[in-house]
Amino acid sequence: MALDVTGDAARAYPAAVRGAAWHVPEAATPVPELPELASLNEDERRACLALGVDRVHADDALDATALAEGAARQVLGQAGLPAGDLGGLIVVESRAPETLLSSEATRLQRRLGADAAITFTVGGLGCVSVTPALLAARGLLCADAGLGDVLVVHGSKPAGAGRYRHPVTVNGDGGQALLVSRRGPVRLLDIVQETNGDHWDLFHVAYRDRPADQWREECRDLPTYSFRLAMETRGRLSALLSSLLERNGLQPGDVRGYVSQNLSAAGFRFTEESLGIELLPVCRDNLRRFGHLGPNDVFLNLYTAKERGQLVEGDRAVLINVSPVAAWSVLLVELGPQEKMS
Repeated sequence: MALDVTGDAARAYPAAVRGAAWHVPEAATPVPELPELASLNEDERRACLALGVDRVHADDALDATALAEGAARQVLGQAGLPAGDLGGLIVVESRAPETLLSSEATRLQRRLGADAAITFTVGGLGCVSVTPALLAARGLLCADAGLGDVLVVHGSKPAGAGRYRHPVTVNGDGGQALLVSRRGPVRLLDIVQETNGDHWDLFHVAYRDRPADQWREECRDLPTYSFRLAMETRGRLSALLSSLLERNGLQPGDVRGYVSQNLSAAGFRFTEESLGIELLPVCRDNLRRFGHLGPNDVFLNLYTAKERGQLVEGDRAVLINVSPVAAWSVLLVELGPQEKMS
């Protein structure tokens, strides 16, 4: 689906990221020292070490909610905004909740003290799940002119015991919080998303009949992932990007920078060759430093690029996300002046 937030609609119902924060554990493990490498065969080990990930940050004492809470408290503190003033709290669901039937969203709501916030979860699309979360946040702001800012949060933890996802990436731990408002220094100009249910179980973790330490993420069909889905992704992303630029009256040269999620060095090359673009250098830097942080990657890369001056006020950027479930999204943002957070 494609949601048109361009032109008159974008001016009448503006949405922006007012502030963003990340909570990443201090402890880091070099990828060659990951415990699961000892159980890999030679081809799997070689594939893991060729991903372009040097290390991952991890803390087994922090679950997804704790990671999300850490980021949420940071961004609320930066904004000088009490959690009780939030209009909404949207939690991008974890891939493996701590318990079944309980609510991770309202757990975080209670821990933050966001008692007045409309609270719910979104998910089911892997890395792309940040996109429907932003669509929902913008929808809340559009639907109620009196609603306060909406906090979009996610705590990224691997679903299984290991951090290497053959042959895709290496997962680190990290929390992200995006404070979505009607005004802010990162304007959300347009969002396009598509899905294909043919691949709904391409990657999965069987868990009902085994203890957690035996959970392993498996790929149902490696050739499908490596070839069929790759070719579909090439076509989907190319069409989505063309549509995004055309309906915003832009030419490729009007986009100052592109960022994607951090899966592998080969994945970056595939995206660049497929779209005829160059990703900003921060993508490769953050891949080396953090590995894959799921739905948190693209905004971490965007804000790192801002901090390093690779993107400046007035620049437009495109955020590219792909998930093997399969889902694809592209987001068009524009950097405005840095506004006071309070």
